[in-house]
Formats: sequence, structure tokens, C-alpha cells
Amino acid sequence: MRVGLLGGSFNPAHAGHRQIAALARKRLRLDQVWLLVSPGNPLKPARGMAPLPQRLASARAIADGRRVVATAIEAKLGTRFTADTLRLLLQRFPRVGFVWLMGADLLTQLPRWQRWREILCGIAFAVLPRPGYNRAALKGQAAQVMRHQRRRERTATLIPGNPPAWVFLHAPQTPISATAIRASGKGAVP
Repeated sequence: MRVGLLGGSFNPAHAGHRQIAALARKRLRLDQVWLLVSPGNPLKPARGMAPLPQRLASARAIADGRRVVATAIEAKLGTRFTADTLRLLLQRFPRVGFVWLMGADLLTQLPRWQRWREILCGIAFAVLPRPGYNRAALKGQAAQVMRHQRRRERTATLIPGNPPAWVFLHAPQTPISATAIRASGKGAVP
């Protein structure tokens, strides 16, 4: 089984999350994408963060429950950092080929994550474009550290289960962001 992991606060989940989950599933030939709703991002302030049940419900609203599944597995595992979550998932699901999915904005922030180099070596990952971040992401520290492990986009289906490896998936970009949605007061985008 091949599973993409899309972690985040999902504060709230929105159409952009749904779009990248569908795109990654198709382009990487994934069986499922798990929306890993974080119990609390150590790099984000708690102020303004909706409660986990509300954010999980938001993620479930954009998932289909079969190919795209929303989960609060990090809360169940008791993990706070991505490196710990990945270690436990890889132990519990040894036959699953996991690939980490992230937007270009997160690739620029990755060196701020705890044990980020361990993450890069432990799981293959795919980066999806985000308006205003792509160039900085591809020239940033994480991309430079992993420059020799970058795969061509046309061979991206080989990624799950073969770390260290990564790919940048060119795709239509959406300007939708949870920050903008919260600022507008409208809630999740259908």
C-alpha cells in the first residue's frame, strides 16, 4: 500500500488541501492520503488555534473517508514532533510505502523543525507549489542539503518507500490559505 501523509493544523481545512491531496494521490499513484491533523504545531502560536475536534471535523469535511482520510493519529500516538510521528508510523505500518507531502512554504521552514535532517532521511517526500514560495523553497537550505536526492518529476511514482528521495511536483497553484480564511471569518472553503 502507498500512502501520502499531509500533516498540518488544518485551521481550517480548505479546498487547497483537497486539491493537493487529489493531485498527489494521482501523480504519485498513492492508494490513500492521510490528512494528519496536528494536536498542536510547536512552531505556531496556540492563540487562534481552533480545538482539535473542530479542526479534525474540518479535515473530514474535505476528505472522502476512503482515498483521502482525516485522522488525529498524532494525538493518539502522543507525538508532538513530525520525526517522532514518522518513526512510530513506520514501525506500526512496516509494509506501507509512505511519502510525506508538503507545500513549498513548508520546505522553506523545514530547517526549523526538530530533527529535520532525520525526517529527510527517513521518508521520501513530495513538494507541491505554493504561490510566492517556490523559488525560495528550491533554493533553500533543505533543498540544498537534499539536492542529490531530488528525483525527476516523471519518475515520482518511485518515491514511496525509497528514502532519501524527493520531488517537486509542478501543478496549478491556489492562493487559498487557512490564514486568509480565518481572517475573512468565513470558515472552511467547500
